[in-house]
Amino acid sequence: MKPTDTSRPDYFHQVVDCQWACPAHTDVPGYIRLIAQGRFTDAYMVNRDSNVFPGILGRVCDRPCEPACRRSRVEEKPVAICRLKRVAADHRGEVSELLPKAPPQFNGKRVALIGAGPASLTVANDLAPLGYQCVIYEALNKAGGLMRTNIPAFRLPAEVLDEEIGYILDMNVELRLNTRVDSMSALLEEGYDAVFVGSGAPKGKDLNIPGRDIGDRIHIGIDWLESVAFDHVDSIGQSVLIIGVGNTAMDCCRSSLRLGAKNVKVMARKPRDFFKASDWELEDAEEENVEIVVNHSPKAFVTEGGKLVGMLFEQMEYDLDDAGRIVDSRVAGEVEISCDDVVLAIGQENAFPWIERDLGIEFDEWDVPVVDTATFESTRAGVFFGGDAAFGPKNIIWAVEHGHQAAISIHKHCQGEDISVRLPRGINLHSTKMGMHEWSYSNAYDPDERRLMPHIDLRKRFEKIDIEVELGFSAEQIVVEVERCLNCDIQTVFMAGQCIECDACVDICPVDCLTMVANGTTDEIESRLKAPRLEKSQLLFVSEPLKQTGRVMVKDENLCVHCGLCAERCPTAAWDMQKSNVLIPYAEDEAGESTCRAERKAS
Repeated sequence: MKPTDTSRPDYFHQVVDCQWACPAHTDVPGYIRLIAQGRFTDAYMVNRDSNVFPGILGRVCDRPCEPACRRSRVEEKPVAICRLKRVAADHRGEVSELLPKAPPQFNGKRVALIGAGPASLTVANDLAPLGYQCVIYEALNKAGGLMRTNIPAFRLPAEVLDEEIGYILDMNVELRLNTRVDSMSALLEEGYDAVFVGSGAPKGKDLNIPGRDIGDRIHIGIDWLESVAFDHVDSIGQSVLIIGVGNTAMDCCRSSLRLGAKNVKVMARKPRDFFKASDWELEDAEEENVEIVVNHSPKAFVTEGGKLVGMLFEQMEYDLDDAGRIVDSRVAGEVEISCDDVVLAIGQENAFPWIERDLGIEFDEWDVPVVDTATFESTRAGVFFGGDAAFGPKNIIWAVEHGHQAAISIHKHCQGEDISVRLPRGINLHSTKMGMHEWSYSNAYDPDERRLMPHIDLRKRFEKIDIEVELGFSAEQIVVEVERCLNCDIQTVFMAGQCIECDACVDICPVDCLTMVANGTTDEIESRLKAPRLEKSQLLFVSEPLKQTGRVMVKDENLCVHCGLCAERCPTAAWDMQKSNVLIPYAEDEAGESTCRAERKAS
C-alpha cells in the first residue's frame, strides 16, 4: 500500500467520527474539553460557530453524531454529546460581546429570505456581519419556523428559542412577521440581489381512506401542533390515535396527553425496527405511558351518525430476510380501535403554489425545485433553496448546514464570483505535549457509563403544556460525562524517520490497533494485523517504509482509543499526540473577513 496522505483535511476529520457525522461538523471533542475545564462560554461559542443554535439543538437535535461516537465501540452507550451541548448553553456567561456584529453601513446588497426557520436564520447569521441587508419574510406572527410550530414547549422552551433567534435579529436583520409571500415573481420585482427560500416542508400528508370526510376530529399532525403552539387548540378527546411513528408523531402523542387525553396509541404499519422516530423520542413517549402498536395498517375511519368513533386497521404480518429487510407481507386480520380523535403524522412534503412556473425555476416530477446539492442554487441564477424546502424533511442541523453553504453561494453571487469555486477545508495540527509523559488533556480511559438525563416527575409534567421535561445535567453528572469522551481529535501522529522499530508502541497498545509489518496489498496487510479489521469504512494508516527493515507501521483508526500510551512509551518521540483542528470555510472566510473564529478554534 502507498503511504497514507495525512495532509488531506478529510483524513483526520473522518477519524473524529462525531464531527464527521454532524452535518454542520461541530467540533464536538473540542467543546467537551472546554466544558471539562469549566469554560462554558467558550464551549458555547465553539458550538455556535457551526451549529448556530446551541441551546436549541442541545435539546432537540436528532443527534447524528451519537451513533457515530467511538465510545460505542468500547461500551454500549455513546457520549451524551447533545446534552453536553445543552450544558454549554445552560451554564454559559454573557455572550453578546462575543457574537458577530453587523457593520455600521450595509454593503449595498439586499437579500430576501422566505421563512424564518433555521435555514433562513443561518443565512442571515452568516451574511449580516458582512454588511448584507437581510430581509426575512415570515407568514406567522413569530420567528422560528418548525422549531416554533412543531416542537412542543415541553421539549423546547420559548425563551430558549427567542434568545437564540434574537442574537441573529440583533445583527440588523429585518424581520417582517405576518407577511406571507404569495408570488415569487412579485418578490423578484422588488430588486433583491438574491433570494433564499427556507420555507420548510409545510404540507402534512393526508390519509385518503374511507371515512376521511367526516369532519373536524381528524387532524394533520404538523398543522395541529402549530395550532397547539399558538394556543388555538387547548383540548383533545379522551382517546387519541396517532398514525405514524416519526418524531412528529412522538410530539403529537405527548402533546395529546398534556391536552387531556387519557388513552393515547401510536399506530405503526411496520415492526419497530422500521420506525423513523429516534430511540430517545420513543423512550420518552413510552415513559409517559403512550402505547405503541405495531403491524397495523389503516384501512378506514369508522363513523356513527357522522361522528368519528374509531378506525379500522389491517393486522399485518411480515417476512424478513437475514439483513432484516421486508421481503413479503400479508394481511392476517382486521381490528377496530375506538377513539375520539385521530392525528395524522405520516410525513410532510414541499408545497410551492406561490412560485410561478415561468420564472426559470425548474421543478422535477415530484414538483420539487431542482437544486444544486453543493451550491443550493436553483435553475434560476440568484434564487437559492435550503432546509426542508430544498430536499424534503430532515432536521434542524441539516437546515443549518444548508444555510451555511447557501450563504457562501449568495455572497459569491452578489460579488459576481463563480459560486461553484469555494475555499477548501483545511487542517491544523499542534502537539499537546507538556512534558516527557504529560499531555494538555485528560487521556485516561474512564470506564463510567453514560449519565442519565434527569426528568421532571411524571406526575407534574402534565400540569402545563410548557413544563420542560428534561432538567439538564447536574454538576456531578457533567464531571463524569465529559470524561467519557475519548478525545478522538487528539491524533496519534507518526514520524517514520524517528522510529527505531523497537516495537514498544505495539506492545503497550491496549486495543492492538498498531502493527509493524511488511508492506503489501490491502488484503495482505489486513491479514497481518494484530487485531482483525472489523470496520472497513474506517481509515487504515500506513506509514512510509521504516529505515531499518523497510516494514511499515500500520494503525487501524477504528480501534484506536487515543489513550496516548504509544507516544508515552516511544523512546524517540516517533509518536506524538496532536490536536487536529478542521477548518470549515464559511461566508466570512470567502469574504476574507474571518476574525476570532479560527483563533478560538485553535485555542
